[in-house]
This record gives sequence, structure tokens and C-alpha cells, in this order.
Amino acid sequence: MITRRSFVSATCAFGLGSMISMPAFAQNESTMARVKRTKVLRTGFIAGAAPYYVKSVATGQWQGFCVDFANQLAESLGVKLQAIDTTWGNAVLDLQSNKIDCMFGLAPTEQRKKTVGFTDTLFQNTFTLVAKKGFDPNTWDDVNKPEVRLSVDQGSNQDTFATQTLTKAALHRFETSGDATLALQTGRVDAQVLVILLAVTVLSKAPRLGHLVIPTPAATAPTAIGVQKEPDPAFTEYVNQWLNAERSKGAIKQTIIDNMQKLAGVDPKLFPKEATF
Repeated sequence: MITRRSFVSATCAFGLGSMISMPAFAQNESTMARVKRTKVLRTGFIAGAAPYYVKSVATGQWQGFCVDFANQLAESLGVKLQAIDTTWGNAVLDLQSNKIDCMFGLAPTEQRKKTVGFTDTLFQNTFTLVAKKGFDPNTWDDVNKPEVRLSVDQGSNQDTFATQTLTKAALHRFETSGDATLALQTGRVDAQVLVILLAVTVLSKAPRLGHLVIPTPAATAPTAIGVQKEPDPAFTEYVNQWLNAERSKGAIKQTIIDNMQKLAGVDPKLFPKEATF
């Protein structure tokens, strides 16, 4: 006869047995352990974010300096690289949900640090404006006025900067950087806020769009690699060691410069002195 006590005991035993039979890696597996087990590094890529990320519509091939960085890291780890489509706005959520292992090009803001981890600095970003003809502010205070209309792409580094710093300006957010540029092109805004690498890229492709403005004082922010927030620091420590080695031999700067020339036709001599990477 099956009594209530025997039924409960059997159920508990079954549940315990099920837990024991589950693979060990399914419970709290660290990023480094998962990468080593699967031999795959999952990284978020963003279509249409040149020169960080560019995806060919015809071939599906990815290019860009963050793409090169990701490939170089995967090669260093001795694993394959898996590209996961994402956006600047969704990248943090993708890290949180274990969809990706790392995300190149994220700014380590205090808000983001609450939910994801970050490596050491990848490079420094300088914030600029691609401004319409006739709009030539000298300082960020000149920009931070109610009558000044600005566009940014939502969730990006420039969105974070503008939201925190240009609190008085009329800020218009768009889903993509291209949409924010279109707003400038069609006269809906006076300037687009962009980091310098993106600004020179936009102007090299559309020189009639406007001109580059670097208001004073120079505003910079570090760009890093977003990682999952986890107790085991092995993956972050490895990436930091890799970063330091690449930077010491000048590979970080060279990878950026090579992609700026290849993808945007930007001569390194055209970079203003304020650009540091």
C-alpha cells in the first residue's frame, strides 16, 4: 500500500536523484569553464556600427576593430568565435542572461557595473559633435542649452554621456546611429553626439553632412569589454592579461587605425590631437 509518507519519501528521492544526475556544468558554470568546455567564445556584434562592427549584407561577413579584437581573443584562447547579433541597448541584458560571454566597446558606467562586469580599459573615447553648418559651439556649456537639439543612438556611450552631462539640451534618442545621423541630415537636430572614431567615420562618408566639433574641456570616457558578473574571476583576469600584452606591443592602436583606414578611408593624420587610443 502506498501511504502518504512513502509517497513523499519517494518523491524526494526522485528529486534528489534528478539533481545528482544533472551535469555539473549546468549549475553555476563560470565563463572560463564554459569556454574551455565548448571551445567557443560567444561575443555580441552590432550591425551598422562602423568602424566597431560592420556586417556585409551580401556575404554576412563581419569587419571592424571590435570584430578583430574578438577574433584575436578567441585565437589566444584557442577556441572558435561565435558572433551573436545584438545592439548597444541590449548588450548588457545579453550578458546578464548568459547569451554572450563578452562585449567589446562597452563603457563601464556606474549603472552598468551594477549588473555586469568589466575588464581593464580597452581604449579612451573622446566625445564630439557632428554639427550642422553654422553651429560651432566652443564649449560643452554652449551645447548644454534648451534651444540646442541633439541626436544620439539609444544605449550607446554617447547616449550615456549626453544624458548625464547635457541635461539642459533637447536630446532626441534613436534606435540606431544611422537614424541619429539622418535626423541631422534632415534638419531635425543641430548636431549628433558621437565619439570621435564614429564622428570621423560619418564625415568621411558624408562630408557635406556637417563638420567636426570638439567642445572644451575635452570630455573622455574609457571603453572596455563587458563580461558577465560572476564569482570566478578567471575569464576577466585572462582578458586583462591579454589586453595588457596587446597594448604593450601597440596592437590595440594599430588595429583601430587599420580599420579606420580600411572601412572609412580615414588617414591617421586626420585624427585631432584630442583622440587617444
